[in-house]
Amino acid sequence: MTGCAILGSGNIGTDLMMKLLAAPDRLDLRLMVGIEADSEGLDMARERGVATCHEGIEGARALPQWRQVQILFDATSAAAHARHHAACQADRKQLVDLTPAAIGPYCVPVVNLAEHLDEDNVNMVSCGGQATIPMVHAVRRVAQRVPYAEIVASVASKSAGPGTRANIDEFTETTARGIEVVGGAERGKAIIVLNPAEPPMIMRDTVYTLSIGAELDELEASVEDMVREVQQYVPGYRLKQKVQFERFGSNAPLRIPGMGEYEGVKSTIFLEVEGAGHYLPKYAGNLDIMTSAAKATAERIAELKFGAAA
Repeated sequence: MTGCAILGSGNIGTDLMMKLLAAPDRLDLRLMVGIEADSEGLDMARERGVATCHEGIEGARALPQWRQVQILFDATSAAAHARHHAACQADRKQLVDLTPAAIGPYCVPVVNLAEHLDEDNVNMVSCGGQATIPMVHAVRRVAQRVPYAEIVASVASKSAGPGTRANIDEFTETTARGIEVVGGAERGKAIIVLNPAEPPMIMRDTVYTLSIGAELDELEASVEDMVREVQQYVPGYRLKQKVQFERFGSNAPLRIPGMGEYEGVKSTIFLEVEGAGHYLPKYAGNLDIMTSAAKATAERIAELKFGAAA
């Protein structure tokens, strides 16, 4: 198996740790790194026999376990990732970036993982991006054009830790860019809502696309096929209801502010993502889809780059 480490002992890092320990097929978790000695994530790691470090990446690099690590998951913040990237470049470590820093190329496993298996740093976009970009791509792969796509991600406030809250601006910018670069839309927009409802609500995502050159049955079939593909690593990913369509013709074109008028099909896709409950409760699907996508990406990299067999 391929040795790996997690940098960041908050919600995302701890959820990822629980996934790696529950199914150690290709990845062997050797080290959990944080900056607070008494953080819950580091305590849980120690209880499970995982080596820990509370002095950040600088302290981790001095440990013998660091030499056993080939893949590092960064679950800290966009601001810190540049420093972590430089250290991993110097030490020749593979990075799977769960922050919105986007130093490496955007990676959504069901869409473009095969294109980036040789990269030394791959970026997982954002939780909203992992949930919604597959839907934009599903529309784009059967359409001639997707001039515009917009997503609204609503997550339970309780599932958004300090790192997520500190990265809100980067979340919207990175997700919007991922909608374009990976999803294939000519212009993308992203909105995140931290829902304070009690009891906490499950992650919900709404995806709007304007497409040209695809029939309704093609669009619907492509979306449903993509849902099944994502479910291979996120079983709680599902359509909330059937895809809704609205046609716009020359007699009543769709006007998009700042872009002009368009004729085509507006698709509205309603999703919900239920978490597996590895660390936080099942309402935290935003964590689950991010960590599940990172794990799936690292497993494939381990198989092809480091020869790790299941």
